[in-house]
Amino acid sequence: MKLHSLLAGVPLMGEPSNPEMEITSISYDTRTLRPGALFIALPGAKTDGHKHIPEALERGAAAVLCRQAPPEPGPWLLTDNPRRALALASANWFRHPGREMVLIGVTGTNGKTTTTCLIKSMLEQAAGAKVGLIGTIQNMIGEEILPAQRTTPESYELQKLLRSMADAGCTHVVMEVSSHALVQHRTAGLQFDAGIFTNLTQDHLDYHKTMEAYRDAKEILFDQSEVAVFNLDDEAGRWYAQRRAGPMFTYSENRARADLSARNIQLYPEHVSFEALIAGELRRVNLPIPGGFSIYNALAALSCGLALGLPLKDCAAALARAKGVRGRVEVLPTPAPYTVILDYAHTPDALENILNACRGFAQNRLICLFGCGGDRDRSKRPIMGAVAAELADLVVLTSDNPRTEDPEAILEEILPGFQDWSTPVHVEPDRVKAIHWALDQGRAGDVILLAGKGHETYQEISGEKRPLDEREVVGEYFEKILVFS
Repeated sequence: MKLHSLLAGVPLMGEPSNPEMEITSISYDTRTLRPGALFIALPGAKTDGHKHIPEALERGAAAVLCRQAPPEPGPWLLTDNPRRALALASANWFRHPGREMVLIGVTGTNGKTTTTCLIKSMLEQAAGAKVGLIGTIQNMIGEEILPAQRTTPESYELQKLLRSMADAGCTHVVMEVSSHALVQHRTAGLQFDAGIFTNLTQDHLDYHKTMEAYRDAKEILFDQSEVAVFNLDDEAGRWYAQRRAGPMFTYSENRARADLSARNIQLYPEHVSFEALIAGELRRVNLPIPGGFSIYNALAALSCGLALGLPLKDCAAALARAKGVRGRVEVLPTPAPYTVILDYAHTPDALENILNACRGFAQNRLICLFGCGGDRDRSKRPIMGAVAAELADLVVLTSDNPRTEDPEAILEEILPGFQDWSTPVHVEPDRVKAIHWALDQGRAGDVILLAGKGHETYQEISGEKRPLDEREVVGEYFEKILVFS
């Protein structure tokens, strides 16, 4: 591709000296750079791409796009935002695949994964669409499953994935859009047909520093969306709605002014049921996923369908056939007289929601095992401790992903949350041993919640990812120990 075509729409400081130069590829990582590439030097938290410019030239880079030119003469192209430039150039390189499909973005602290999966299922059944999925657990092209490295891929990988989806005949794409991705411009150059907001609760303050900055980051999605869908039961959702100048659609459990609302809510151990009301039309919705928070996931998915012009009756019928998501309120098969639940809850709000859901069907005690991630927002640790102490009958504190932090130091920062409660707590940094101990405590009718890991099949300790699949841990436990009721 000619350099001028590759950089069409990319803000540059000055004009390229050789716009007809032929570029063979785009690279932001010198380890994979091929001769003839445009190297884009990205700023980063751990390293800066500018430091790798000499290596890029040695490996054959034809030109370098950067924020600050090196002192010596060279094929430099300057831009004030290399990350945004990467996104826009990548969209050009892959011929703007997003324009060939209906794009749906879902953002929020909790519920993104389940909501995107519900929307995918709903579009397939109610609209006969072939749907691409981009998210935390996996990427999908129709029914083909691809591995996911992060919630929202880097812009080059994102555009490459979208091109694969378009070429495979996908008509729609639904994707989780993280706050990190938005402020890092990974979605720049994309125009979403619908941007969905689930909720905003404390998370990622290690990165965003304040809740206001976190809230503002997510608003970027709605600036890129034809129609914005907001949860009016969330304070941030109301804030977005007040500021929104373009088309929007709103949902709520209890606010009459919302476009879509839920009535006559019923919660069961294995599903939820409610009546969806919009403009005088009332339709019973049954979702085979338990928990009060599932109502909001269903409302978000329904709102997306309605905003795209699908009939409520078809959307409701599709949700009734939806399946649960791996690692989200997942009941693990065991021979025990108690229930073991696996869930990804790793924020105070998510932990509170899943504990309340489990309390709804626990016939006896509720045992909660959880930890907090290292190198992340430390202020939420005692908050999560207090949530568990208030809502569980027994708490097992253990490691989540300590990353580069001392696991025991993390646990010490959770414990102050238990000061105002008499809830018994057992501390065991080794997560496998902690799970075994929790299972040892199980009695008939108990619910044991393993919170924090969900779909993950590893544990990150001292910067190293070590295999850990809690389904296997629980399965192996019962292979060795015969539990009698």
